[in-house]
Amino acid sequence: MAKIPAEPRARARKPLLQLTGVRRSYGEREVLHPVDLALAAGECIALLGHNGSGKSTLLRIAAGRDLPTKGTVRFDGLAMDENDPRIRARVAMVGDTVACYPDLTVREHLLLVAAAHGVADAREWVEQVLADRLLTERADALPSALSSGQMQALLLACALVRPRDLLLLDEPEQRLDPEARRRLAELLRAELADGVAVLLVTHHTDLAREIADRVVVLEDGRIVSQGPPGKVLESLGTGSASAR
Repeated sequence: MAKIPAEPRARARKPLLQLTGVRRSYGEREVLHPVDLALAAGECIALLGHNGSGKSTLLRIAAGRDLPTKGTVRFDGLAMDENDPRIRARVAMVGDTVACYPDLTVREHLLLVAAAHGVADAREWVEQVLADRLLTERADALPSALSSGQMQALLLACALVRPRDLLLLDEPEQRLDPEARRRLAELLRAELADGVAVLLVTHHTDLAREIADRVVVLEDGRIVSQGPPGKVLESLGTGSASAR
């Protein structure tokens, strides 16, 4: 679906998101070894790996929700800080945890997000996002009344109802049925075509193969393989089902 217009982007494919020498340790345990990663506008990188390989840690650091022990993260030349209003206005994340207000309906959640980001014609835009995520019939439901798939659709809708130049997704295919995963792939293709940069953590190799420009595979906090999806997935011996 079309996104809310943001600031004009330069035509050059310079990195929008740049991670340089990023490491993360907790005490003596190093969960992420030095990582360099660059993501341009309109490009998608898929992060693959077993549970505990460092994918979600890397995503949280990329979003500014966690700080690297060493190294730097920059977004469009700015030091990545999720509390910086210049960054919050342009970066949307769908994490691996559900965070909702129990007394707000689906529609009220989306209106709150839209209002917080100063979206013009918020009610009209919210109705469009509800329809696109197949949530119109559940618009007046509370989060506790949603199925797991509908909750995932709500989390995605909260990202789509606001401006964004960078979209960070932690296993967005979770709890989605095959049809919903197909719609997710269509959504991400539209985001990329509109110039949004996408950093995607996924276990679903079909989604990575279909959407990503590059696949990065992590193991024990280290990048062990990266490159075009077909080449990397073939080297891993993965088929067309969820893997790793």
